[in-house]
Amino acid sequence: MLNILWVVMMAGGILFASFQGTMGEVTESFIDSATEAVNLCIFMLGVIGVWNGMMEIAVKSGLMRKIARVMYPFIHWLFPDIPSGHKASEYIAANMAANMLGLGWAATPAGLKAMQELKALDSRTENVPSGRKRPPDTGGGRASDMMCAFLVLNISSLQLIPINMIAYRSQYGSVEPASIVLPSIVSTAISTLAGILFIKGMETLRKKRRRRP
Repeated sequence: MLNILWVVMMAGGILFASFQGTMGEVTESFIDSATEAVNLCIFMLGVIGVWNGMMEIAVKSGLMRKIARVMYPFIHWLFPDIPSGHKASEYIAANMAANMLGLGWAATPAGLKAMQELKALDSRTENVPSGRKRPPDTGGGRASDMMCAFLVLNISSLQLIPINMIAYRSQYGSVEPASIVLPSIVSTAISTLAGILFIKGMETLRKKRRRRP
């Protein structure tokens, strides 16, 4: 759908420019934007490489396992069905740590692995009579409650240090690129709180449904 929207917007812009006689400006804008995109990618390559490398070192050195143990009470409160010491907790902790640093690229691999682990944990016994399990999921896939909760938490993503945004602002000549820190903390704290409230609210509703005869 997004591809269709982009094609329609670009085609509409080109058609409008051709009728207005401004195709020269459009062509120049295309070239300038392409050059700027390449320069930005080169600039961000170093930032991404450094922080992705640090996250990988943290995972392989066992640091993320220790962070996961520290964060486990909070993770268990949000995801009570995850067993203690399970890999899913480690990946969720890594994802949350990367998001707190504003490293969306570093958070993505950990988030995907967390989703895989949560999918493996899905016993698929929700809303099923006691003692019975649903057949294996052979269709297009079904997200478990834990997977949906993790997605909400990941999207809300509290950011203490928005490194990527600071790098973008620095690249485009901001006088104070780090001035975004406080507004970022406030806005993402509100979005994360809203996400947590939604997760716990849905959990409460599910428990009430299960208690019904």
